[in-house]
Amino acid sequence: MQLIIDPASLEPFAGCVFVPTMGALHAGHGRLIEAAVARREPGRAGVVVSVFVNPTQFNDPKDLERYPRTLDADLRLCEAAGASAVFAPTVEAVYPRDARLSPPTATALPGVATLPGLDDAHRRGHFAGVCQVVKRLFELVRPRAALFGEKDWQQLQVIAAMTRGDGLGVEIVPVPTVREKDGLAMSSRNVFLTTEDRVRARSLSEALCAANGEGTVRAAEERMRSVLEAARVAVEYAVVRDAETLMPLGETAQAGRALIAARVGSVRLIDNAGWRAKGA
Repeated sequence: MQLIIDPASLEPFAGCVFVPTMGALHAGHGRLIEAAVARREPGRAGVVVSVFVNPTQFNDPKDLERYPRTLDADLRLCEAAGASAVFAPTVEAVYPRDARLSPPTATALPGVATLPGLDDAHRRGHFAGVCQVVKRLFELVRPRAALFGEKDWQQLQVIAAMTRGDGLGVEIVPVPTVREKDGLAMSSRNVFLTTEDRVRARSLSEALCAANGEGTVRAAEERMRSVLEAARVAVEYAVVRDAETLMPLGETAQAGRALIAARVGSVRLIDNAGWRAKGA
């Protein structure tokens, strides 16, 4: 496996399968890389994993400062999962001071005139930063396909919309959320949970499961909030939305996506799952 710092060294990997990450990799990222390896084609450029902590998507400088950086361990995980190369650029390489970078022109969700009021409302500027770095990484790496985890569902939909809208020619491949044995979605932020908070954090996946036992959108949302509040976590949102546009559904809806964001102690966690009304 090759470690690449200079973007010029990416040339042999044009047409690769790409896994963008911010590092602090865990088994969930390993599953993403393994899924990318399974999509390799004989004679093509293999799998490239990027490790880059993107400063433009953090609306809180303290969050950026404390984000874990574990490159040596990340390299070992990438190699074990079958990656061909890891691209770990500097901030200056991704955002050259003397370059005119073309901003993403399509960052809205399909068919949506207003924002859905989920992570976009709680992390202002976040998705503009995500789209900026993803577009820039696509320009540097030139992949034919890129894999993203479903745990960041709104991010997945925004990136897919941007890629289509800007005509970037990259296939966006979703990969199901990887969970711990107790149901907690794997996340780089989990390392910040105390022992007590780690137990309370299970309530996110428990709330998603409970929602599927309800017959209407309103009942599902109320049930999720009840489970989360019983676990004493601070709920930012617990909603059922259209899976693609993320806009509110009517009460007669039979299917959608249940999405949760909550603070467990000092740690902000998100999770989501498909939702169907009881009997649907």
